[in-house]
Amino acid sequence: MFRETVALTLRALRKWVRNPASIMPGLATSLFYLILFGNSFNPANLIPGGAGGGASYILQAAFGGAPTYITYLASGVICIIFVFNMAFGGIDLVLDRQLGYLNSLLTSPIPRAAIFVSGVAQNLVKVLVLGVLTFIVALVIPNGLQLPSSFNALDLLGVFGAFIFLGLGLSFIFTALALSVRSIDSLVAIVNFLTLPVMFMSNAFFPPSSFPDWLKTIANLNPVTKANEAARLLLINGSLSSAQATTYMWDMVYLVAFAVVLGVLGYLAARRALRPE
Repeated sequence: MFRETVALTLRALRKWVRNPASIMPGLATSLFYLILFGNSFNPANLIPGGAGGGASYILQAAFGGAPTYITYLASGVICIIFVFNMAFGGIDLVLDRQLGYLNSLLTSPIPRAAIFVSGVAQNLVKVLVLGVLTFIVALVIPNGLQLPSSFNALDLLGVFGAFIFLGLGLSFIFTALALSVRSIDSLVAIVNFLTLPVMFMSNAFFPPSSFPDWLKTIANLNPVTKANEAARLLLINGSLSSAQATTYMWDMVYLVAFAVVLGVLGYLAARRALRPE
């Protein structure tokens, strides 16, 4: 199974690399949210005196100590990139079904699990590349992501560890969905219905403390919120206190459980869908 999974994953990645234009929409989304949303919706702009003085103090108090709004927003944008690219990453699988390639795989001696796992793996690699590019963009734009002096390589691994487990869970379920539908229109309709609530019912743009109680409860259960919370603890603070480390640990436990549960459900759904036509 390992060799078949690697071969199918590399096939998909080669197609992706040979078409650089496929990378641009994800990168353009990063630029849009970081530069346009991050500046036009910056709460500090609503406070007399701009981003300096009292505005800076109020911003840090409301946004977990973030020195700039984009520092708070950066992890949210990376999560949005993960959500949207995992959701729409299954379009290639739907095309493979429509063009008959998937059916030829199903009639060959290839383990069904290899098809599912390769779909998960290729989407995770693609979105990790976009996530790293988004992180770099956030660092270099004016008034952008400002890392603490104690931030190091291990902290960076901790940040992307949270994103990886979020991405795994999303990739499991959206890959299974892509293998189950028969047309791109159906996939796009379902994805549009699911992704917007996931994005806005989270702490991607603003802290849940500003939400009404009913929405705050949903946001606190949203895995996007957990991934953002874990990443922001490191991006804003670097070295964590014992209380912050405990919060980070429980967020990671939640994300691992999220990935495991959706992995099992996704595999079961994909196995039913992977039948030759």
